[in-house]
Amino acid sequence: MLRRLGFLTIGLFDEADPRRGHESTLEIIELGERLGFDSAWLRHRHLQFGISSPVAVLAAATQRTSRIELGTAVIPLGWENPLRLAEDLATVDLLSGGRLHPGISVGPPMHYERVKDALYPDTASAEDFSYARVERLLACVRGEPVTGFRGSEGFEEFSDRVQPHSPGLASRLWYGGGSLRSARWAAEHGMNFLTSSVVKAEESEDFATIQLSHVRAFRELHPAGRISQGLVVIPTDSATAAQKARYLAYAEKRTPRTLTPQGPARMMFAPDIVGSSEEIAERLSAHVAFQEIDEVAFALPFTFDHDDYVQILTDMATTLGPALGWKPAAA
Repeated sequence: MLRRLGFLTIGLFDEADPRRGHESTLEIIELGERLGFDSAWLRHRHLQFGISSPVAVLAAATQRTSRIELGTAVIPLGWENPLRLAEDLATVDLLSGGRLHPGISVGPPMHYERVKDALYPDTASAEDFSYARVERLLACVRGEPVTGFRGSEGFEEFSDRVQPHSPGLASRLWYGGGSLRSARWAAEHGMNFLTSSVVKAEESEDFATIQLSHVRAFRELHPAGRISQGLVVIPTDSATAAQKARYLAYAEKRTPRTLTPQGPARMMFAPDIVGSSEEIAERLSAHVAFQEIDEVAFALPFTFDHDDYVQILTDMATTLGPALGWKPAAA
């Protein structure tokens, strides 16, 4: 039985009119709340035409919604200063009334050789992109001291920990990972775990089997932690013929990469699931990882139009979700 239903969007925009794309994302989040979704998540894109500052966008969303959980999936910490990010996260969490669910990941920034001189002109070779960067963020969010001074200096008061401090935010931090090591690390550090449509082919080349091993590894070490599964799921119950054709063409174009491990890291991609809610529910019921999941954040396709997202979200909330045993959240 599916207990919590969420969605994830990249927030694409036209370079010539970026405001309209950001407004579209905010409208989609508002719609999600009206439809009873439990959570809305934003992806993160740098130097592309997708949301580069999800925390800022979610700050706006806090003022347009009152109930839905607001998350990031995920913020790549290689682009961030953990202390500064902790300040932003705490601020937005307070504005939301405790609804923020930051998802993060580590590793060098994408295309690091191209951007390092602009991002870290003086420290590029010294930056640490390991799990230690997450530990720095965790310490800041948890309110641990970041300086040895606390007190007055003239007319000003200083704190030895990040301000504002938002109690409870640390328990709502998520780690986005695609490997057994990531699942175990997140569990050992008391984080929640985001498992997406991309995993590393370590012990198998069957996507669902790999993902199931991550779910079980996490739960073995952190049974109280939350796990959210993110697959690309496109219900077509109320779609027009043109929309259905476009959705199927989108999925077909992406199918070849799902057949074998990709690249030196041997990454496996889950196939997109397109069809009626009944067909999707049947396929998910046979997915061995989904069978042990009670929380999802279905990913919206990257390149669709606003009206497509409205149709997809509406079908998810009114038809697919109930078919999976989910009930909309109360207004």
